[in-house]
Amino acid sequence: MSEEQPTAGASEAADEARATDADAWATACAEDLEAEKARRRTQYGPPPGSAAEELRKLVDAVADKLSGLQTPLLGAVAGPAAQQVVRQVVQQAKNAVEPVIERNPDVFDHLAAAGGELLAAYRSAVQAQETRWTSADRRDTGEGTAPGERIDLD
Repeated sequence: MSEEQPTAGASEAADEARATDADAWATACAEDLEAEKARRRTQYGPPPGSAAEELRKLVDAVADKLSGLQTPLLGAVAGPAAQQVVRQVVQQAKNAVEPVIERNPDVFDHLAAAGGELLAAYRSAVQAQETRWTSADRRDTGEGTAPGERIDLD
């Protein structure tokens, strides 16, 4: 018989070569992915964070905006006192929201995903209705003197 069994050393060398090739492939893919991420960051800016991070940014932005508002309705005398009250209320709101965000960051991701799904369902319903409107029976019913178009509003 001319068939030879591979030796243990040859088999190990082949396995090592395959592992090296797989590592090289994984490394090249990771490098390409990082390069693409860097290109997108330079082109589009930093990617949005999680829904919890975005909520935190929103709360901070609203708090900063409210704290910076002047209160012309209360006059110059009550202005500093009113500003202090606004700052306290804003800080209390931030203190109330922050633990909720910290304990439940995944909830906000799920809510964001649910909102996206609701939007997709709404869009689908609108497109289906538009299709029905545009493909409505265009027969002339014989009513009136001018040819008309019958529109089904159901």
